[in-house]
Amino acid sequence: MKTITVNVSEPIYREFQEYARKHDRTTAELIREAMEAYRQRWAPRRGSLRELPALDLGGVRRPLESSDDLLEEMLE
Repeated sequence: MKTITVNVSEPIYREFQEYARKHDRTTAELIREAMEAYRQRWAPRRGSLRELPALDLGGVRRPLESSDDLLEEMLE
């Protein structure tokens, strides 16, 4: 586990301490849980391209032939 230093206002830290004391938890534990909740809600999930759903972009304009230049086709 990584140790970090975070500056917070005194009133907010006191609220965390009071809540932790009332629920028999540590302040650090509450802060870790708050950070995890934030990460799950707001941090982008990075996964594999294989996990992305396929997109339907319509039908084929025309079948490719062996003589087709794909680069030219893409640049049109």
